[in-house]
Amino acid sequence: MTTAATTGPTSPPADPALRRERFGWYSYDWAMSVFNTSVTTVFLGPYLTSVAEEAAGPDGRLGLLGLSIPPGSWFSYVLSASVLLQVLVLPLTGAVADRTGRKRELLAGFAALGALATTALYFVADGRYLLGAVLFVLANISFGAATVVYYSWLPDLAAPDERDAVSSRGWAFGYVGGALLLAVHLGLVLGAPSLGLTTGEAVRICLATAGLWWGAFTVFTVSRLRNRPVRAAAARPRRGFRQLAGTMREMRAFPLTLWFLGAYLLFNDGVQTVISLSATYATEELGLEQSVLTGAILMVQVVAIAGALGLGRLAARYGAKRTVLGALVAWIGVLVVAYFLQAGAVGQFYALAAVIGLVQGGTQALSRSLFSQLIPAGKEAEYYGFYEISDRGTSWLGPLAFGLTYQLTGSYRLAIVSLVVFFVAGFVALAALPIRRAVVAAGNAPPERL
Repeated sequence: MTTAATTGPTSPPADPALRRERFGWYSYDWAMSVFNTSVTTVFLGPYLTSVAEEAAGPDGRLGLLGLSIPPGSWFSYVLSASVLLQVLVLPLTGAVADRTGRKRELLAGFAALGALATTALYFVADGRYLLGAVLFVLANISFGAATVVYYSWLPDLAAPDERDAVSSRGWAFGYVGGALLLAVHLGLVLGAPSLGLTTGEAVRICLATAGLWWGAFTVFTVSRLRNRPVRAAAARPRRGFRQLAGTMREMRAFPLTLWFLGAYLLFNDGVQTVISLSATYATEELGLEQSVLTGAILMVQVVAIAGALGLGRLAARYGAKRTVLGALVAWIGVLVVAYFLQAGAVGQFYALAAVIGLVQGGTQALSRSLFSQLIPAGKEAEYYGFYEISDRGTSWLGPLAFGLTYQLTGSYRLAIVSLVVFFVAGFVALAALPIRRAVVAAGNAPPERL
């Protein structure tokens, strides 16, 4: 068995250059998180649904390619479509990043494309639901591809025992950035009448400024991060889909890493669907105003800062796997409670949002760092390409289940509670994974606590 001393990442010296680069890495979470908060979670779902309702025919449904689609299912289907395309794009992005070593250039390019598409959402109005779908698919694919490259820096910036803390700190930076811009957006939406704006116009400005924020702060990130020499394991002459096919064949040699990916795919589908469609559930089923929803999401961002750092500390004591399993139990409770929420009950909705804030960031930050222990050296971006397929608002099974349940039953309550199956299945799969053996099988030395 090859040891981490020869193939795994070594502990980088704690010098000013490393601290500077880490800060640059944290800053990208600050830059990109506004896409998750202001765009995917808060504004676009309800807004695109309203645009689709405006374009619906006399029967109240959308006619597209011979299909009859209820406007309430439109955003969930668009979200699913963006992920189906990412199944090809993201692993291929990782393969190119590992083979060329040009991660800074790839991060800058994808972030710029995504930021431009997000800014262009300003022009989605007057029933242009198809334009909104195309722009969001382009932005979400670019978001995922940039995130693949961003994640792949983690093994270079932190030794195995440091990764839970570094990953959690990055997530906390993201929540701070998301909360700051969302606070501005909340003020804009609430003050729209006094500014001579309609709510729709205010939402369009929020979407556009989220894209501008993403693009502007990415410039700072790219200025701090640096490329690494290509490792021998990644420097192969294969190109394009041949590289992707080769990676998929090689991954079969690491069945325990694939096991983790399967577990993560299940429970993170649930996490991402709750995040992405909570706004639709709150407005369409609970009858809450956009200002209430935005305030709740803002509160989630603030609570999640403490949640991400707090779960990171729990992981240092009890191990990342146990901490994630505990968080999944909390997620199951969240969905059960959400089913019974009373319509118009603002206080109940805020209380549930606070619980989500406590577990949301830690679940994702610790999963990210845990997976970094299971990647063979030199293949970080490729493996994170497969990881990112189900990460950060790019799930497709969950939104598809939500949309189909609503279409078949007409009930958003049944649609939201149907997501419990993803958390239960993911919990069982992760609990059964021999995580320490998986780390060793990937050629890495396990940290003290997993």
